[in-house]
Amino acid sequence: MSLFDTLASQVLGSSEQGSALSGLLESQGGVAGLIDKFQNGGLGEIAQSWVSTGGNLPISAEQIQAVLGHETVANVAAQFGVDPEQAANTLSSLLPQLVDGLTPNGELPANGNGDLLSAGLDLLKGKLFG
Repeated sequence: MSLFDTLASQVLGSSEQGSALSGLLESQGGVAGLIDKFQNGGLGEIAQSWVSTGGNLPISAEQIQAVLGHETVANVAAQFGVDPEQAANTLSSLLPQLVDGLTPNGELPANGNGDLLSAGLDLLKGKLFG
C-alpha cells in the first residue's frame, strides 16, 4: 500500500476508496495540483473551502466531471467498479473529505510528497493522541 493509499484510507476509513482516491491525487500532482485544477476550472472557492479550516462547500457530480474530465472520472469508475456517473457522485462526496483531512492546518502542502507525509503524520497523530 502506497503512502497516498494509507493516508487516504485513514481519512476516509475505507482502503478501497482510499486506494482509488490516492491514485487520483497522484495523477493530479498531489493535493496542490488537484486544487490548481479546480481553480483553473473556475471552482477555486469551492476547492479552497476544502483546504481551509472552515466548512467544506459542496460540489456536484457535474462539476467534478467538468473539472477532472471524462477520462479521469472513467478511470476512477473502473477502480470503484461502477459507471462514470456514479463515480462522479462518489467523488463529489469523498473528495472534499479527503482534501480536508490532508490539509488539517488549512494549508496546502508546499512541495508535494514530503509535505503530504507531514500532513499524514499530523493526521495519524490526531487519530492516535487526539
